[in-house]
Amino acid sequence: MARKDPKDLRSARWFAPDDLRSFGHRSRMMQLGYAEEEYRDRPVIGVLSTWSELNTCHSHFPERVQDVKRGVAQAGGFAVEMPTLSVDESFTKPTSMLYRNLLAMETEEMIRSHPLDGVVLMGGCDKTTPGLIMGALSAGVPMIFLSAGPMLRGNYAGKVLGSGSDAWKYWDERRAGNIGDDEWQGIQAGIARSAGTCMTMGTASTMTAIAEAMGLSLPGSSSIPAVDSAHQRMSAACGRRIVDMVWDDMTPDMIVTDAACRNAAIVAMATGCSTNAVVHLIAMARRAGVSLTLDDLDALGRSTPLIANVRPAGKDYLMEDFYLAGGLSALMKQLENMLDCSAMTVSGKSLEENLKNARVYNSDVIRPLSNPVYHEGSLAVLRGNLCPDGAVMKPAACDPRFHFHEGPALVFDSYPEMKAAIDDESLDVTPDHVLVLRNAGPQGGPGFPEWGMLPVPKALIRQGHRDMLRLSDARMSGTSYGACILHVAPESFVGGPLALLQTGDIVRLDLPGRRLDMLVDEDELARRREAWISPKPRFERGYGYMFARHVTQADQGCDFDFLQSDFGRTVGEPDIF
Repeated sequence: MARKDPKDLRSARWFAPDDLRSFGHRSRMMQLGYAEEEYRDRPVIGVLSTWSELNTCHSHFPERVQDVKRGVAQAGGFAVEMPTLSVDESFTKPTSMLYRNLLAMETEEMIRSHPLDGVVLMGGCDKTTPGLIMGALSAGVPMIFLSAGPMLRGNYAGKVLGSGSDAWKYWDERRAGNIGDDEWQGIQAGIARSAGTCMTMGTASTMTAIAEAMGLSLPGSSSIPAVDSAHQRMSAACGRRIVDMVWDDMTPDMIVTDAACRNAAIVAMATGCSTNAVVHLIAMARRAGVSLTLDDLDALGRSTPLIANVRPAGKDYLMEDFYLAGGLSALMKQLENMLDCSAMTVSGKSLEENLKNARVYNSDVIRPLSNPVYHEGSLAVLRGNLCPDGAVMKPAACDPRFHFHEGPALVFDSYPEMKAAIDDESLDVTPDHVLVLRNAGPQGGPGFPEWGMLPVPKALIRQGHRDMLRLSDARMSGTSYGACILHVAPESFVGGPLALLQTGDIVRLDLPGRRLDMLVDEDELARRREAWISPKPRFERGYGYMFARHVTQADQGCDFDFLQSDFGRTVGEPDIF
């Protein structure tokens, strides 16, 4: 591969010409304290950090930025930190998903509008991984994704706690009256012990695994705990590698191919991935011009065994255990015959070369194909008269008795209505009921919130029940579990069939047949459809106004229609200064 000439660097368009505009650029660099020899004829690397003081998962990023910049300098590049929208999962309301596309837009425009030859993308907390990658794929400059890494295992009174998963579990026990204030406070203090993302195989670890399997992260990087010194060394390695990628003009289109997206989907299924992976994978693939569909993902889910014994789909271990067992490289080694190992990665090597020396150090954490946690992958896609465009379920994370179920619907039109009802111990509900929440999709939520793991009604909790079939057009946290059907499309807010379901209607789930239906005759549905009234828009101004008019449905990845790769063209890189 021919190395790029310094005069052909993208940043040279800002700094090299002998004209007034470039005079201004060089002058302002001097204002920042930089001499020309520090950045002229060197790759300028943007370090895009999603840090904020309210993003608990990324609290170590200020130090890691310096590690990345150290690596860039070692390789002869010039690094600049570029803060981006943080999109934290813990505090953003109504949901961080509302702002994933805003982060993607900001990332793309920040890269396009600044003298950057390549970027290191620093994310991890759920929506930052797909948001950064979507934007950088559209911008098209060389890129590496650096994962925040999972936090340390949680601990309370000798019990190992997994973020999210154990919060739901112990909250049910507290609602049942089995946990007092002191124990509840102890769990609260012990469940999140360090910087880093959720240490279960939630959306954060799912998406960073997908980024690595897609070839966008250096081998082994996605599993390193945030506070492990190996994370510092990996950060510097990303800085060194991105400089070489710029000289080699190794752009994302060389990496994110049909094969890479298929590899990522297979690996996601084998990890026990979050249901959110469906939405983000489709959106990321389509930014790269790869047509990935729900049916493609369902087919891979049927043929890929779950081999990562990590909560919540696994039963025993957390991400720190997964890392020590060999990490994602070891898991991918187990899947080698299922993957396209000729796929190129940001390391400059094929997947086959990257996996050459990978091995499993604990075969209970990372199972062999002959002894999977679950015989199929993590996700199943359903179709039927309730979800003509699809719905998603996580079979491995619920009791098999729910894989075929018929029961009467108990329908709620809003989250506050549902929340008030489920704590009413006089609620007329049985374990056979199907709890339904609607108006919680991309437009209805607004923003597609993680409300899909509906709480089991308190009356049933006190009877000892801990799961029941639940149905919504919402998402749920990747750390969640249970018999939850999600992402019903089209969503009810835009008139999807879920809007026509009424309390008492019988809902039938046939998971092996991949069917989800309401047992209501077509004439009655036609009458209900005629009587349905479209709700008022959630937004009348600002970003939300744009979001509501351009966001696609769950089966299309919830990206903005005007940002997908087949929508028009971009006036990309002419000299417009």
